[in-house]
Amino acid sequence: MGVVRSTEAMIAGMAPALQPGRFVFVSTADSDLAARAGVLALGWFREAEGLSLILPEGAALELGFGGGLAMACITLTVHSALDGIGLTAAVSAALTEAGIPCNMVAAYHHDHVFVPVERAEDAVAVLRARAGG
Repeated sequence: MGVVRSTEAMIAGMAPALQPGRFVFVSTADSDLAARAGVLALGWFREAEGLSLILPEGAALELGFGGGLAMACITLTVHSALDGIGLTAAVSAALTEAGIPCNMVAAYHHDHVFVPVERAEDAVAVLRARAGG
């Protein structure tokens, strides 16, 4: 299937898939540490305060980052358009209603939802229900 732009089609086709592993969000202004961590990161973003990274939990601990909130990654497997409207809002609203915190990360092909590990299965169920299936 190609890129999906319709709000309704993106939501109906989001097909959430829980990814293996545990992840933590960390930040560093140390350029050497950022370089070592960057190659291990699932994703990163440069902010004024330093480099924010999403790292596998084990890698973060090995690099000396303190323990953070362990997050699970749920990939919305629909190939949503970068200029699509409403998918992030629908996901965050559904999870908010269920009392599940989330961090959304949009990548080129898919959107990814990070939720606390202990709520991962609940979040997948909520998103599947929101998709209508």
